[in-house]
Amino acid sequence: MNNSVPIIFFLAGWLSAQAQFHPPAGVTGTSAMHADSSAFVAWANSCIVTRGPQQINLADSELSTAGNDTSAIGKAGTAGVVSLGDGGSAVLGFENAIINGEGWDFAVFENSFDGLFLELAFVEVSSDGIYYARFPATCLNDSSTVIGTYENADARMYNNLAGKYRVMYGVPFDLEELADDPGIDVNWIKFVRVTDVIGSNATSWCSRDQFGNPVIDPFPTPFISGGFDLDAVGVIHQSDPNLLNEVSNDFIQIFPQPASAILNIRLGKTELQFPAIHVFDLSGRELQTEIISYDAGVIKLNTGALKQGFYYLVIKNKDAEITSKFVIAR
Repeated sequence: MNNSVPIIFFLAGWLSAQAQFHPPAGVTGTSAMHADSSAFVAWANSCIVTRGPQQINLADSELSTAGNDTSAIGKAGTAGVVSLGDGGSAVLGFENAIINGEGWDFAVFENSFDGLFLELAFVEVSSDGIYYARFPATCLNDSSTVIGTYENADARMYNNLAGKYRVMYGVPFDLEELADDPGIDVNWIKFVRVTDVIGSNATSWCSRDQFGNPVIDPFPTPFISGGFDLDAVGVIHQSDPNLLNEVSNDFIQIFPQPASAILNIRLGKTELQFPAIHVFDLSGRELQTEIISYDAGVIKLNTGALKQGFYYLVIKNKDAEITSKFVIAR
């Protein structure tokens, strides 16, 4: 039996008139994206979870245990979910970098069964796996009130927070919002970090939005499945692996990442000779050229004159070209 119409009708009647952000899935004006949407071209292929406690205000609270690292890999709805616990987090990786395309660029999926019981999470992105930029989250709930363990929340009270839509509907994010952050390259996002919101308004452990206001969601959730239940991260815009005419990763190793004064380069095929290394900034301006003598060892590139940021490394001869991206951190 199809119950979608009465559910939507109920949601529309229940929502608060003062809310102003995107409404729940199925309601006019929502940004929710179904997992079967043709807009998704890829899904996270790795995940590392750091668990939080089931109830952070109890010193002896056990960690949440539902699911595991592999539960958040692949398409939403296919591998279960992993519960993060209070303040827990998950870092997801991707085969190809997420890039800043037109409109939404990726979406995060949770498993809210009705779109009313909402467990929320902050979302951050990283180009190098070290520095993360957080999407500016907003919560309009009155911080003097709380949402109890089994109480409902209004999706329209939240912006840039994962978990505000029901199961199989992802919350989308637009990298353009972070384009001015010098610590990331919005056209080279290799990692997404999802961090559970601790929904309490207690100053000792509450999570705060971009304005310093507590983000209120159901608290406590003292279960093995407590906290944000991560289902998947779907990619909408990704880099073209053939765009830069790159040779296989087995061909070149660059370390450390990020680099500071010296970048080490190891090439994997000794039959090719490369006379020079070229360094470009992200606008394509050549900054540095180093003549090299290739002897199958480690080439050391002096990067002391480069400012903090992201760069392209190009090594080429008449037969082949290697292009790779690296980051300088001070």
